[in-house]
Amino acid sequence: MLQYFFNIEGESVLAFAVLMHVGTLISVFIVYWSDIWALIKELGATFKDIFTGKGPRLFCNPTRKLGIMIIVATIPTAIIGLLGNDLFSAMYLSLPAIGIGLLITGTILWFAERMASKQRNIGTMQYKHALLVGIMQGVAICPGISRSGSTLVGGMLGGLERSFAVKFAFLISIPSIMGSVILEAPAAFREGFDMAIAVPVLAGIIVAAVSGLIAIKSMIKIVSNKKLYYFSFYTWILGAAVVLYSVFWAV
Repeated sequence: MLQYFFNIEGESVLAFAVLMHVGTLISVFIVYWSDIWALIKELGATFKDIFTGKGPRLFCNPTRKLGIMIIVATIPTAIIGLLGNDLFSAMYLSLPAIGIGLLITGTILWFAERMASKQRNIGTMQYKHALLVGIMQGVAICPGISRSGSTLVGGMLGGLERSFAVKFAFLISIPSIMGSVILEAPAAFREGFDMAIAVPVLAGIIVAAVSGLIAIKSMIKIVSNKKLYYFSFYTWILGAAVVLYSVFWAV
């Protein structure tokens, strides 16, 4: 929605949105740095096992299994993103689409709060659960639909324990966002960087990082206290306001 009010148009729109997600990525690294560092070290240990003839030993410990599940969840997200790239680009140009996405987000969060948790953790998590979360993350590429909300719903549909579902939802954002940046960067900077949008981009990244940090901390607390529906009212109100603005005031 920021790209609309900053009057960023054309080929820069999706790239702008992706750069905003970089700020969110920074907040994920801040909150989950210990888990991320453990995954990086485990990746090195996996390569060592392969090169020394022990094999990948995919499920030899919880950290390695978590890394595998993150990769599995990223696959459907990548497929959806690549196949629907043109559609998503067009949707980012539509303010009504953003408003509708926010309304959908509120609905998703409302139902997520009412889902019974089966207390499944990384030890009992299966490939199908990771794929489900990855599909939900792919759907969230649509503007206005919360990525964290969608993936959280996917995790809870798979019976993941609440706190683990939140952690998994944010950890799988790392390869997806990094992949989006890598794919979009060449097109975004092919003709040079437009200094006219430099300030909005920088401001957006900073705001995304700070708000992302607050959102993650809040999400952990709210999900644990089973009050996720609070976000529903916020996104419903914001979504309705965006739709009404696009219909009656936007030109």
